[in-house]
Amino acid sequence: MTQTIAPRVRTLVLLILAVAGALLAGAAPASAHAALTGSDPAQGAVVDTAPTRVSLTFSEPVAVGDDSVRVLDPKGERVDKGDPANPSGTTYSVPLVSGLPDGTYTVAYQVVSADSHPVAGAFTFSIGAPSETTVSVSAQASDDGLVGWLYGFGRYVSYAGFVVLAGGAAFVLACWAPGARVRAVQRLVVSGWLALTAATLGLLMLRGSYTTSGRVGDVFDLELLGDVLQTKTGAALVSRLLLLATAALFVAVLFGAYALTADAAPDHPGDGDGGEPDKRDLTFGLALGGTVVAAGLAASWAMSEHASQGLQAGVAMPVDVVHLLAVAAWLGGLTALLVALHRAPVETPVGHDAVRRFSRLAFGSVVTLAVTGVYQSWRQLGSWSAFTDTRYGQLLLAKIALVAVMVAVAFMSRRWTRRLADARGSAAAEEAERAEEEKQPAGTAPATASETSEAGKTEAGHDAVRAAQLARQRAATEAARQKRLRDADPNRFGLRRSVLAEAGVAVVLLAVTTVLTQTEPGRTEQDARAAAATSSSAPATGQGSGAVSLTMPFDTGGTNGKGVVSVDLDPAQAGDNALHVYVEGPDGTPVDVPEVKIALTLAAQDIGPLPVAPDRITTGHWSASGMQIPMAGDWKVEVTVRTSDIDQVTVSKNAQIG
Repeated sequence: MTQTIAPRVRTLVLLILAVAGALLAGAAPASAHAALTGSDPAQGAVVDTAPTRVSLTFSEPVAVGDDSVRVLDPKGERVDKGDPANPSGTTYSVPLVSGLPDGTYTVAYQVVSADSHPVAGAFTFSIGAPSETTVSVSAQASDDGLVGWLYGFGRYVSYAGFVVLAGGAAFVLACWAPGARVRAVQRLVVSGWLALTAATLGLLMLRGSYTTSGRVGDVFDLELLGDVLQTKTGAALVSRLLLLATAALFVAVLFGAYALTADAAPDHPGDGDGGEPDKRDLTFGLALGGTVVAAGLAASWAMSEHASQGLQAGVAMPVDVVHLLAVAAWLGGLTALLVALHRAPVETPVGHDAVRRFSRLAFGSVVTLAVTGVYQSWRQLGSWSAFTDTRYGQLLLAKIALVAVMVAVAFMSRRWTRRLADARGSAAAEEAERAEEEKQPAGTAPATASETSEAGKTEAGHDAVRAAQLARQRAATEAARQKRLRDADPNRFGLRRSVLAEAGVAVVLLAVTTVLTQTEPGRTEQDARAAAATSSSAPATGQGSGAVSLTMPFDTGGTNGKGVVSVDLDPAQAGDNALHVYVEGPDGTPVDVPEVKIALTLAAQDIGPLPVAPDRITTGHWSASGMQIPMAGDWKVEVTVRTSDIDQVTVSKNAQIG
């Protein structure tokens, strides 16, 4: 039966890793957790006189450096001077050189949000009148390339390492004390410690490049590393490393002194002679110390990421710590149970009592996750619509669905556990009856050897050796028989299979959670959209006070086919007009599409459609100057957006001209 199980295990593990890899590889680049909610001059604005400074307003405080905000003239030359300043709240400004000529200027920014994620983007404004510009700001931020991928992978490994380390140790202490003496369980927990330590060191080295240039060569820049150590995230990573040193001592005691006191037969220190004071004291000390260390490790995430910013941060951080501990107890304990079911030696089997204890631990963890998850969802989403309208909400729905699947599979595991307990009781009763009938005392061979005479000592010695060999052979035969019976037991096989399936879902669940922590919260995304809509609907300052702005959401139905297109007409009068078209993604950042076409129709006078082919200015910005509108009236403005070779859509709005 073992030969049958092993290929299935390998196949399912490979499938799980493939699904998790596809999920991580297919995920969009990490969205910023702070969003640009306003600027002065506004995006796309045309101003009469050159401004003295450019100001940016974000949804939360951000960290800025010397080159965080750059302003480029139409030729691509920098016209900003001095470092960005923070005059008030979440607004940051950079002064400009005096005497700027007319034309279109590009503002590029790259900052770090308060919850540790890089934020990058660009927009344009014009002085006097729009013009062509040689500036082409790349849409790829520092977290989009190889360094960003490595940083995301390091985050996944760090979460997985913490789950295995904390959850595996909790499984041994709370559910199955003999597991401290099982080599496979020891290797699992130590592997968790090694993975978390290596990932933390990697994140510390990658952090500087991840938040600035995104270049692989900057990973080993000691100056950048020094800057990272002065940030909140750097301090959290260093604190995690210090706590991991304490965790190493905990693991050494768990698999050293504690393993020596754990009996091989009973499932738990509370069974058999588990009431010895020294064992109880050691168990209590390890449980208390391990909880403190695990909570400290969990706090290294809570104090530097989502929970540390936004509403009720003082409540959100401890809630996040409890949430992470519950995840570790459930998923990490499940991993340890899976390893024990498949790799535990014959003389130390995982009994139904240990499985039942873990079932209770998992149930408590799920309840805790439900309570803390509801609070976190309210805090990060803020509205029911954010579940479906934001990427964070969609990922959260996927996570909830995976948790539901895990709970359903866990219910099946509980059924197999009850059947295993019933089968074990019946087998024990049959074994007792057979022993009573046979009345065969053990140790006959050694007793015969002790009764030999002095004259036959040599022959007796040989008999004793043969008897010992025979006893070992019998023991090995009996162990093999028990292993065959255990592997052939349909109840134990069913339990193994259900736990393996549950662990497979857990791997994907952890991947979704990792992507979720790198995604802009739904509340922030919706606030940014509202601010952008307000900004785009406001009349542009400058030449014509009668300028018209139209904002239209679109969905071509293809991949990355959703977004918002804005059309600005200035001065919105009969005659010459300047046309500006802006295309933004669901998160409010400018995006390029293969084609944008405009058509104007005046149905009352049977005029049109009049086609307009705007020229691309920069990322997400198209413009057409000298566009002729023959007469005043209620014109229908149609915008055709094509996002791929086959995906396009036409949206329209009416605008009053003249």
